Amino acid sequence: MAKSILVGKKPTKYEVEILDKPISKSKFSTALKSYNKVLVVTDNGLPKKYLADIKKVIPKSKKVYIHTLPAGEKSKSLKSFNSILENLASLKFDRTDCLIALGGGMIGDVTGFVASSYLRGIDFIQIPTTLLSQVDSSVGGKTAINISQGKNLVGAFYNPKKVFISLAYLKTLSEKEFKSGLGEVVKYAFILNAKLHKILKSNSSLVLSRDLKILEEVIHESIKTKSKIVTQDEKENGIRAILNFGHTFGHAIEAKNNYKGISHGEAVVLGMIIASEISFLENYISRKELDEIKSLITSLGLSSDYKKYNYSDLKPFILNDKKVSKGKLNLILLKKIGSAFKTSKFKNSNLSKAFK
Repeated sequence: MAKSILVGKKPTKYEVEILDKPISKSKFSTALKSYNKVLVVTDNGLPKKYLADIKKVIPKSKKVYIHTLPAGEKSKSLKSFNSILENLASLKFDRTDCLIALGGGMIGDVTGFVASSYLRGIDFIQIPTTLLSQVDSSVGGKTAINISQGKNLVGAFYNPKKVFISLAYLKTLSEKEFKSGLGEVVKYAFILNAKLHKILKSNSSLVLSRDLKILEEVIHESIKTKSKIVTQDEKENGIRAILNFGHTFGHAIEAKNNYKGISHGEAVVLGMIIASEISFLENYISRKELDEIKSLITSLGLSSDYKKYNYSDLKPFILNDKKVSKGKLNLILLKKIGSAFKTSKFKNSNLSKAFK
């Protein structure tokens, strides 16, 4: 049964629709009724069936074009951004046309940034096909590309017109991709959502077996949490910062690995454990709570071994993080499970101590 969540504030409020089956022709026709031309941006790692299915449900009255990027984080680049812009211009797209982002987080981020920039803004629709993009990057209006100095350093806040989340896409995800998404799901449980924490704790085996009923509940609770936060704080001036729990260290781990061999979700999980260790060292959470955090992560089949990384190796990347303000590093720490906060007041010695 479809579930719906409204995200954001007027005039850019949009609907996220969670479907337990593929997107129907009638739903897609309604979403596209005011547009003439459509450019579907996707990558060559997406199962061909998914692109074929989307083409089938786009009304025949629309002119449809496809722009395919190479799969992988390396395509979240100025080169990709420019190639889509030039394609739109050559096809004479205007503000009566729209973009569709069909794929994972990389596709959504690049497409959204293009949509925010072309003609100073045209509409786009998100169809995230990975668990990670469904619960995280497709919701909240953050769009970005990477440059050599760091991840997500160039981008814009720009809301989609609609987000379609189909659980059908999760069936073909690799174990690595699925667990990458679970990393972000767990984050919501740790920072704000006690109900989600309870669901994950009681149903870890059903989550891992991809039971659709449980996954629908988990995705719904995750998006509800993100929606609550980003609706309050669309431009990351306040509470939205807690969504970065684990990301300062996670992004540093990704950068240290040159974005190879470790997924975003896997890196964020390690980052959350490091941030939890610091929360313990700063006397915010107890040893019991720290152990409970690690236990939930392990029960979902996620790796918790971050000790192969040294603080000294990650430090250059950490200090280049977007959360450095006025020369001070801001961290997202836990007061308790289900309550996170931003602070620049911590003992610097606890950063390196957390890695020992």
